[in-house]
Amino acid sequence: MNSFAEWLKKPVKLVDKTHEQKALARQQQLTKPPGSLGQLENLAVKIASLQASEIPDLTHVHITVYAADHGVMAEGVSAFPQSVTAAMIRNFASGGAAINVLAQELTAKLDVINVGTVDTLEDIPGVLDKRIDAGTANFCDGPAMTEHQCQQAILIGRDNVLSDIENTQLYIAGEMGIGNTSTATALASAILKCDPADLVGPGTGLDLQSIQHKLTVIQRALKLHADKLEGDILTLLQSLGGFEIAAMVGAYLSCAKQGVPVLIDGFISTTAALTAEKIQPGCKNWFIYSHQSAEPGHKVVLDALDAKPLLKLDMRLGEGSGAAVAVPLLRQACLLHNGMATFEQANISKGDK
Repeated sequence: MNSFAEWLKKPVKLVDKTHEQKALARQQQLTKPPGSLGQLENLAVKIASLQASEIPDLTHVHITVYAADHGVMAEGVSAFPQSVTAAMIRNFASGGAAINVLAQELTAKLDVINVGTVDTLEDIPGVLDKRIDAGTANFCDGPAMTEHQCQQAILIGRDNVLSDIENTQLYIAGEMGIGNTSTATALASAILKCDPADLVGPGTGLDLQSIQHKLTVIQRALKLHADKLEGDILTLLQSLGGFEIAAMVGAYLSCAKQGVPVLIDGFISTTAALTAEKIQPGCKNWFIYSHQSAEPGHKVVLDALDAKPLLKLDMRLGEGSGAAVAVPLLRQACLLHNGMATFEQANISKGDK
């Protein structure tokens, strides 16, 4: 058995139910009516159980943006040219993107990894060059990736999580890849066996005619790969996925195996989360869902995961930006859980509230 298969067989870590019960009990003792802090209470309990801690803490956040290009861009499925992927990698490196601003405010560790741009990029300080190939192949003509390439991408995500495992209290995976809403739509449609028309959206800003063209392209791809739709999830990922999506799948699998809480971002990230959960059921126990984006497919994938996102701000940027915006909510939930007085400490009878 090769090392990839051996790693994949490692079980998902079990969530600490003892600390979950302790956190629930503490919530009942804090000086407030039960349930009055709504989802903030549930968040605190969830984080306490995931961290196996009576004092949940999210000081150390690790954000990684995975960037790659997509062969399906040959079909004209985006309002932006493919060169934008490389341009945005340089923008991340110079600190000019939304996720840079948010990561700085959160004092979060930010990694940028090139998993597969079309062009070989110059040595860019602050960017990890893990380029697998010149983007994926066009999945309208054949598989997007070889089996080896798919494994490579997954292991890049795995290794990124492991690179700072001791200091990571919360992990966020973001993505950058012109054309990747088409990729995510095709992959999610195949996994869920649903009509891509229920998922397809404007991505970077397509008009209605262009959205219809995008749908036609995805339908062609699904027809081409129809014989694989009953196969295993890794085969679907190899056939229809992207390098950055596969890397996120690897990161999510790694977090679940290591016991690291994950804050899931938008449509692309959630499709990767769905893929990880289908590969290894139980992964989603380690996921918290930050927001529901403006992409119509996002709600479909969230529903498939039985996910309850924290925010709905009509965001559709990617990069991990929606997840980063939600981090202060999680931190406030922990602060309230840890810092509020109990009725006993405040010398208040529950009957007084």
